[in-house]
Amino acid sequence: MTTILIGILEEGLVYAIMALGVYITYKILDFPDLSVDGTFPMGAALTASAIIAGVNPVLTLILAFAAGALAGCVTGLIHVKFKVRDLLSGIIVMTALYSINLRIAGGRANVPLFSQETIFENAFLEKLVPEALAPYTVLVILLVIVIICKILLDLYLKTRSGYLLRAVGDNDVLVTSLAKDKGMVKIVGLAIANGFAALAGAVYCQQKGFFEISVGTGTIVIGLANVIIGTQLFKRIGFVKSTTAVIIGSIVYKACVSFAISCGMEANDLKLVTAVLFLIILVLSNDRRKKVKAHA
Repeated sequence: MTTILIGILEEGLVYAIMALGVYITYKILDFPDLSVDGTFPMGAALTASAIIAGVNPVLTLILAFAAGALAGCVTGLIHVKFKVRDLLSGIIVMTALYSINLRIAGGRANVPLFSQETIFENAFLEKLVPEALAPYTVLVILLVIVIICKILLDLYLKTRSGYLLRAVGDNDVLVTSLAKDKGMVKIVGLAIANGFAALAGAVYCQQKGFFEISVGTGTIVIGLANVIIGTQLFKRIGFVKSTTAVIIGSIVYKACVSFAISCGMEANDLKLVTAVLFLIILVLSNDRRKKVKAHA
């Protein structure tokens, strides 16, 4: 039971990093960004290739975030400068990234890291982590990374740029009236969101010990489910920040998936379970909205 619980927490925390990015596009910008399905594996591909080349595992996290941010900028530029619809912009970048990710990985669809040093397995950590917490080293490291990401995002959203980001999603006319370029604000938001997605892919790669080209399939669905669950659970609890709710939502979602698998579903049915759970979440959230409107 303990092993299952730790597995749920680890998986949930990895995808919580990506969900923080989806929170920006879905909840703040109201932008259906499918490029996440490409930036998540891009972070993993870049990390795998960099570690094999001898790059410090911690540095690969920064590189992955930067690469994801660049891809997010491309999505934003296609939408803002070329006037392509938001959904199509994401699809274009996602499709292009499939080939780019293969090139980054040296043309290989699978790159193992089992003999390489990662952020979860190195001599420095063995000295840093207390002996009592040694069995939970991966969980502790993931928790630290997620907390850092959450704090940085919270701090950013309190800046002038962060307030403009919120304003673009709520009322882009207001941003224009402030003599600010709403298109540039969107690009910044998409860059940060995809940076988080790529960072999550980098962490996922180092945790699992390999890169696989198909790891990004359905990433946006998982991210949306995490965001919706978290925000709905804590909708009426004012003191819980949205970013905290998203992180908890990611863990709850992974717990639901694990429960479905434990009920007899096969591992091959994971994507089916993900789709069904997401559908149920959407239906329930829509029903709640209708009830609120009816009472109003």
